[in-house]
Amino acid sequence: MKSKLTASLVMVIVSVFLLGGIVPVYAESDWAKNHPRRTQVNKRLKNQNHRINAKVKNGEMSKAEASKLHQQDRNIRHEERYMAKQNGGHITKQEQRTLNQQENQVSREIGK
Repeated sequence: MKSKLTASLVMVIVSVFLLGGIVPVYAESDWAKNHPRRTQVNKRLKNQNHRINAKVKNGEMSKAEASKLHQQDRNIRHEERYMAKQNGGHITKQEQRTLNQQENQVSREIGK
């Protein structure tokens, strides 16, 4: 009886360790990286990057202004990645709204 209990306990411990190794792989899966909410946020960041570069190229924005805006976008991208890491590779609807509000602010600054 005691050996069955010990064997069961060992199986539980082994299972916990094995599942612990699976979770990080899941967080980095293609599904997680390409989750629709993450894709939408990152597509906006990419578009804003192109808009900033175009304004610099056309002489409508100084390199210093562009650098500041690029840094704001990098901060948003870092925050998006952190949020996704906390949520198994995706972001929640509220997190998407928060990130979009931040992107809206940067977008308005680009448009000035």
